[in-house]
Amino acid sequence: MFEIVSIAHLGRLLHQERKAQGLTQEQLAALTGVGVRFLRELEAGKESCEIGRAFRIASALGLHIFVDSRQGTSL
Repeated sequence: MFEIVSIAHLGRLLHQERKAQGLTQEQLAALTGVGVRFLRELEAGKESCEIGRAFRIASALGLHIFVDSRQGTSL
């Protein structure tokens, strides 16, 4: 499990997983219904990337995103 500390970190993780699965940006964009430009910007860590589409890409890659409270309480 990885702690994601920034959109740039999330973008790098998505990029690494996409490459590990042998997918091009064009293939992943088509698979998830997002534009190639959006995917490039997300992988580059653009701060204004839409979180909903980022979740869609993570899900398509088989990745799960978890949130943990500092107080240890369940959300």
